Amino acid sequence: MAKAYKHFEFNELMKKVEHVDNRVKNYLELADYDKWSRVYATVDRDTVMTSNIAECINACLVEARELPIYDFVEEIRQIFGRWNFKNDTSTSNTFTTLCGKAQEMLAENEELSLRVTVVATSNYVHSVRHEGETFIVCLEKKTCTCRRFQVNEIPCSHAWAVLKEKFLDPEPYCSDLYKSNTLLVTYDNPINPLPNRKD
Repeated sequence: MAKAYKHFEFNELMKKVEHVDNRVKNYLELADYDKWSRVYATVDRDTVMTSNIAECINACLVEARELPIYDFVEEIRQIFGRWNFKNDTSTSNTFTTLCGKAQEMLAENEELSLRVTVVATSNYVHSVRHEGETFIVCLEKKTCTCRRFQVNEIPCSHAWAVLKEKFLDPEPYCSDLYKSNTLLVTYDNPINPLPNRKD
């Protein structure tokens, strides 16, 4: 349910949960769908299904919490410095259209696009048949009725098929957030070390 792109998919899964145990359904309703499900989210979550990065950082600092404050702050600085440098180096050495998971998703969608049929209805709008279903892709608005194109901000398999049909590069149809130039700006500022303790 958390990863569903369409309301009817979410509702079908919720019916299954309700059939197994109505208390679970009630609990999920009380937790507010918009906080944990992609389809009800007030912002596009893409592949991020949690907003609690603090838990990850907390896990890295279990031992450091016992240190005096100066040493604790230095441990945090070192961790963030290592992460910043590692991510900057990784991004600098990226020669694909997108970085990381976004590139994997784009490649997977390209592979899936081989199994569809495209029919143009205008210069921007196309009808795409896939496994007995019809999806409508609009390149101008960067949308598809499967909702993956607009939510992930990466061409879904249906959009990919249209792009191939028109001999277009997928890069302009991908969010700038996934591109190496944008990520390099994120890691542009180094995390400088603290001075000697005596100073």
